Amino acid sequence: MPTRPAPTERQKRLGAELRKMRLAADRTTQYAAGLLGLDRTKVSNMESGVRATSPERIRILASNYDCADEDYVNALVALADSRSRGWWERFRGALPQGLLDVAELEWFATRLRSYQTVHIPGLLQLGSYARAVFDAALPPLPRSEVELRVVQRLQRQQVLDRDNPVDYVAYVHEWALRMQFGGRRSTREQLTHLCEASERKHVDVRVLPVEAGAFPGAGHAVLYADGAVPQLDTVQLDSAHGGEFTHADSQLAKYRAHMDWWHSHTLSPQDSRDLIHAIAQQL
Repeated sequence: MPTRPAPTERQKRLGAELRKMRLAADRTTQYAAGLLGLDRTKVSNMESGVRATSPERIRILASNYDCADEDYVNALVALADSRSRGWWERFRGALPQGLLDVAELEWFATRLRSYQTVHIPGLLQLGSYARAVFDAALPPLPRSEVELRVVQRLQRQQVLDRDNPVDYVAYVHEWALRMQFGGRRSTREQLTHLCEASERKHVDVRVLPVEAGAFPGAGHAVLYADGAVPQLDTVQLDSAHGGEFTHADSQLAKYRAHMDWWHSHTLSPQDSRDLIHAIAQQL
């Protein structure tokens, strides 16, 4: 018997929201199973993202859970839409699923914010810079996988180039500008590209100078993706073990506060461009 593919973060998020909705209504899985004509195991699998569900079933559950937030229900229906599979599916089985989940998260976000302390943000990287980042991995990645990761990273940047580009605010620590991934020439070209990207209407690059001192979230890079409704916001954290996703209310509040802190302590867009340009000139 073929094994069922692991659920994507998008599928797991839908299941988690259905479970949250059920618990808020103080209903049991047995109650949900009766509504849908399923057994309890299938409802549990649906709430864990392992089993797909249909828009019709989502609306049945929402109605019987007394969820009157139409925008929220419509957003859940959109999560369940199987037609929303995108370009990242071409990499399934060839790259870690977490990389595909990040691409999918970015594609459906209504706004993106991130802060980086070591790297230039992936959505603004050149291929040579991205290759140097992946080449630094330990244990070393096979050359074929490095090249595939570079291709996938560059294709993620479609969210900034499509007809309806997502608004993106990239907070970058000054040290990330000075880290020479790929050497001086590669870094200089990357910083020039970063300056040019920051001139785009929907891209806002803001630098945190070293003089700012201590800052929140110093140990990792963070991506905050606004969902179709606030309840569906998601945070993705980079770690040595890969991407981690969180959407607990307390964690969302924490990282919103982080983003607010970075916004109030970073340089203005023009001052940020001036600093990036100055560092590029030093190279």
